[in-house]
Parts: sequence; C-alpha cells; structure tokens
Amino acid sequence: MTGSEKPPGSSITAAQQAPAAAPKKSFTLPARRLAGSPACLNCGTELKGPFCYYCGQPDKNLMRFFPALLRDLLEDVIDLDSRFMRTLKPLLLHPGRLTRDYLDGRRFRYVPPLRLYIFTSMAFFILAAMLTGEAIDIMAGEPGKGIQIGWKSDEPVEETGQDADETAAGDDETAVPEPDEDAIIIGDKPWDRETNPVLIPRVPDFINGWINDEIEESPQKAREIEANPGLIVEKVFDVLPVAVFVMLPLVALLFKFWYLFARKYYVEHLIHALHNHAFLFVIFILTLLADSIAATLDPGETGNASTVASRLTIVLVAWIPLYLLISLKTVYQQSWKMTVVKFSLIGFSYVLLLSLVTSAAVITSFILL
Repeated sequence: MTGSEKPPGSSITAAQQAPAAAPKKSFTLPARRLAGSPACLNCGTELKGPFCYYCGQPDKNLMRFFPALLRDLLEDVIDLDSRFMRTLKPLLLHPGRLTRDYLDGRRFRYVPPLRLYIFTSMAFFILAAMLTGEAIDIMAGEPGKGIQIGWKSDEPVEETGQDADETAAGDDETAVPEPDEDAIIIGDKPWDRETNPVLIPRVPDFINGWINDEIEESPQKAREIEANPGLIVEKVFDVLPVAVFVMLPLVALLFKFWYLFARKYYVEHLIHALHNHAFLFVIFILTLLADSIAATLDPGETGNASTVASRLTIVLVAWIPLYLLISLKTVYQQSWKMTVVKFSLIGFSYVLLLSLVTSAAVITSFILL
C-alpha cells in the first residue's frame, strides 16, 4: 500500500492524508500533543484508538519526561513477562493446546513459536554449558592398536602384539609391524599420506586432500582432547544449537510425511515442531536445575534434596513421551489407535535423525578444533 492509496472504507480528507506539518524549531511539545492526538502524527489519518489503523504507529510520543519513558519500558517488560507466563502453562501442562490455539488464531496472548524456541534453546544450552564440568574420557582405541577405520577383512589377521606366536613374530615375510599408539588403520595397513592415503572414488581431489589433512591432524587433536576434555565439550556446545535448529525443518517434514493426508500446510507442522522442542528444552532446564540444586545442598547424595531431585527427574522424563503423544492427538485430532501408530513411527524416525545430527555435530566439532 502506497502513501497515496486510501485504506478500504476510509473517508479521509486530503488534508488528513497529507504528511504531518514540519516540526517547529523547539523540540518541546505542548501538553495537549503529549496527551494524545486526534490524527496520526505520522500519516495524518484520523485515529480511532491508541494505534493508527492505516500505518500502525502508536499514539505515543517519545519526547516526554524520563520517568514516563521508564514506566513505559517497565510496562513492556512486564507485559512480555506475562505473555511468557501465559505461554509456559499450556506449554508444560496442556499438550498440543498451544499449537492448537495458535493455529486457530488465538496468538497475541502467547509468545510467538520461533521466539519461544530461540529463548528456551539458548537458556538450555547456556545452562548446560555452565553445568557441564565433568571430565570426559576420550577412548581413541585400544593401546598399541591405533584407531581402526574401515571394515574387517574376512581373512584372519596375524597377531603382532607381545603375546603373538613366536613363530609368526619371527617370520619377517608375513609379520605385520605393530602400529604406533596414534596410528590410524586404513583397511589392514597404517594410514600413510604417500603409500596408503584415503582415496574416495568419484570424489574431487581437493576433498580427498582435505580428508587426509584431517586424518593427519587427528592424533594430535585426540591427545589435546585427552589432556583437556573441555575443548571438545565447548566446541560441541558451539555447534549443537545450530545443528538442532537446522534439524527443525526436517522434523516438520517428518510430521508432513506421516500426516500427508491431514490437509495441513507445512508451516503448521513447523509450528508444532517448534512448540514440542521448546517443551523439551524447558523440561531439560528443570532437570538440570534440580540436579544442580541437589548437588549443592546435598553433595553426598544421601539427603532429602537428592531424593526430591531424583523423583522430580523421573516424573519429568516420564512426562515427555506422554506429552508428545497427547500433543499429536490434540493437534491432528485422529483416533487414538492411529495416533499411537504414527507416534511410534515418528518417534523412531526422530531418534534416527537426532542420532545422525548429533554425530555430525560431534564430528564437526572435532574437525573445527
């Protein structure tokens, strides 16, 4: 809509449609202008309420005393807080209702789905990164046998360790030299950039070169991670939020596939996926907080705090599958039998997808070290 077009059903005069008069040299506005204007100060449209129905500008002026501006700021924060609290109750206690209300048009009372997902995911990953301080044992392979890559051969492989047969060890022609502790085995031989590199057929040379570069650097990275496991943990928490966010459209495709004849748009499935993931993040936040508080109050894990935290965690974790099942029933409104079947299929598909995304995030984190 251009500035020259009239809104539908409008009887605005040419004087009202004209832009507001140029401001005077003085920046101080009279009190009557601060209290409210009969016409929009932006486009001149006659006002019917606190907002201009033509351009959307609120009938407020920022040139006021600072306490008034501070009051407006606090009102906005409190209103956002109240919207979040109104969103949190159905999100946690009424499976599927938040999505159902949002799709039915009752949206303004709730936090928008994408903003809710971003807020809850950021809160979870920040809290998880802060509370994750335990050492992680990095197992690169059995000592003295290197990191095994590839498939096992059907032919028997001759032992080369200290307890190998003396006759096999004494045979120089058939004995395979024992690889170094950091050796990477490609097939049956240690990796070597010149004699035994990784070469994937029908793949550009620069990709094969990059793969061999990463293999060459991996033993050093493994030693660094073993000395300081926090390196990989920090990098995983950098990569995982992005990976999970990128996974969301694929989750919506899962809903779209299994509810192909539900006559719903893709965006409806995406909103449902956003709400379900926001619910999961809130549940994980509550479990992390419960465990952290219990560990602080009861380090020995023998008191009431640990008992309460343990029982709360069991209840929250048990609520997850039941919540997701009921949410499918509420949003898609199919029979319970069909809902249970599709819940099982979607659950299996989701776990497989999540495993692939998590593995990709860990590998990417290792590469980015």
